[in-house]
Amino acid sequence: MNSHPDVRRGSLARCLGIVLMTAGLATAQELEPRSYAPSPVGTTFVLGGFGKSEGGILFDPSLDIDNVQADLWISTAGFGRTFALAGRQARLLAVFPTAWGTIAGSVHDQMQSQDVAGLVDPRIKLFIGLAGAPALTLAEFVRVPRRTALGASMTVVPPLGQYDSRQLVNLGYHRWAFKPEFGISQPIGRLTIDGYAGVWFFTNNAASYPGRARKTQEPILSLQAHASYALPGRTWLAIDGTWFTGGETRVDRVLSPDLQRNTRLGVTFSAPVTAQQSLKFVYSTGATTRRGSDFDTANVTWQLVVF
Repeated sequence: MNSHPDVRRGSLARCLGIVLMTAGLATAQELEPRSYAPSPVGTTFVLGGFGKSEGGILFDPSLDIDNVQADLWISTAGFGRTFALAGRQARLLAVFPTAWGTIAGSVHDQMQSQDVAGLVDPRIKLFIGLAGAPALTLAEFVRVPRRTALGASMTVVPPLGQYDSRQLVNLGYHRWAFKPEFGISQPIGRLTIDGYAGVWFFTNNAASYPGRARKTQEPILSLQAHASYALPGRTWLAIDGTWFTGGETRVDRVLSPDLQRNTRLGVTFSAPVTAQQSLKFVYSTGATTRRGSDFDTANVTWQLVVF
């Protein structure tokens, strides 16, 4: 490639700014700054993450558990690839988290604790640019100025996580989940403003606790907003927020009092390690919680970009 070295470094900084999904412990609670930012086709992403979550984590808000306190470690592995689809940039991402630790809570006024360990339901996400994200090679990408990008995505969560119908608490949900979403990324000088709107839909769990119950769940509306600022040296800092509502469940057609209407806030810091590697540090906390989101999470993710 004949691009000027400074231009190439600028392109690498834009690519390293793309954050792959670091799957959260509950479907609606993810915070993903810059996930709709364009990148050149033919780019491969590899990531590995490690972190910890503490507080009132409730994987299934319909469970009759109070005073929840969890202490969990989380590791994540993932990969992604950008490619051309109908002349537009497309990106396929897959993330596989595992978790282990202890969850304690009050069940029928009696304190109980349970150790958990295993795979959390993985996430697969297909993104396509609708505007401002044409399919460009790296040589073409470095010559295009930053501009508004509009995209759409579909996230699929298959039921592959640890699940035992005899247990109250599990790392998996034993049902499929789907999230169509639209997102916009607006650069303003060094600042980038992102906004996403999506809806989670769920299939039924026909083996809910205590093993023979049938559980259904209403859709969850999920909104995200991010403001990230490019710092010198290809680093950037983002302020993140998400609000989600809905998700009431029925167990054998009996409505549960588990409407979710929660807000989470977070901060993300990304810094390069080499020309093609970066480290991303993320912290988030429950700001307003109706059910199941009153916990703190901190993690670090290593990301490799290969052209």
